[in-house]
Amino acid sequence: MSDRSGIGRPPSVSRSAESGSGGEIGPAPGKSPIPGVPPETPPGTPGEAPETSEPPAESLRQLGEMRTPPAPQSNIHVMTIIGQIEGHIVLPPQNKTTKYEHVIPQLVAVEQNPAIEGLLVVLNTVGGDVEAGLAIAEMIESMSKPAVSLVLGGGHSIALPVAVSCRYRIIASTATMTVHPLRLSGLVIGVPQTYEYLEKMQDRVIKFVAEHTRTSPEKFRELMFRTGELVRDVGTVLVGSDAVNLGLMDAVGGLSHALAALNRMIEERRQAGASEQVAGREAVRLQ
Repeated sequence: MSDRSGIGRPPSVSRSAESGSGGEIGPAPGKSPIPGVPPETPPGTPGEAPETSEPPAESLRQLGEMRTPPAPQSNIHVMTIIGQIEGHIVLPPQNKTTKYEHVIPQLVAVEQNPAIEGLLVVLNTVGGDVEAGLAIAEMIESMSKPAVSLVLGGGHSIALPVAVSCRYRIIASTATMTVHPLRLSGLVIGVPQTYEYLEKMQDRVIKFVAEHTRTSPEKFRELMFRTGELVRDVGTVLVGSDAVNLGLMDAVGGLSHALAALNRMIEERRQAGASEQVAGREAVRLQ
């Protein structure tokens, strides 16, 4: 027969006994067993300090590799101009572009930041918008801090004024530069004013290049309209030393040569600044 009197069953514990002082086995969550000592925060709670290291998956998504070397403290800012220089018209999403509205604020920040003493411009671009490229070139040329350009792979079309806007220009031995006439894209109105405007814009490019290189305007125009080298266009392809021999670039080299030249220019600027300070103090003393 079953016993219904409760004999043989484990004694039931009432809820009041569990919540009483005698029923507590350990400290309640969020309470410290020692008075005056803050409670420990369990791992994974909202109060836990965030991790400072970037998750590997995020690094892979952003940079395409699992781990990148730590960025050292440097007085040189590196700016890359790759793909196609995007100007006033947004290019298709599959195009690799350098947006000039992103580059210009970088140049202003480099000029204003006292910790940055030099600029290294690395180019591997097919060219792009003429006025956007000229705007970048004019900004670099007007900076007070030394700048060195390094052409890798190719620096074609409007990238040439960007490259020569720096005080010292280096091109890799196998890199190329294409010089060709300007083109108009989109809707073109077939009137004489359109071609006059195109000619004026072309003269702006020729003038800028001639003022910042050892190439004369006549020679650069001859390179621009040369026939027989390009299958579907007129112009000239210059490989490495050809650009140096024509006076467009200063030297054939690579990254180490560019950094060495930039550091040398930075040191010369420091010495010139120190000399000016000494001369200024001497002039004040003599007054």
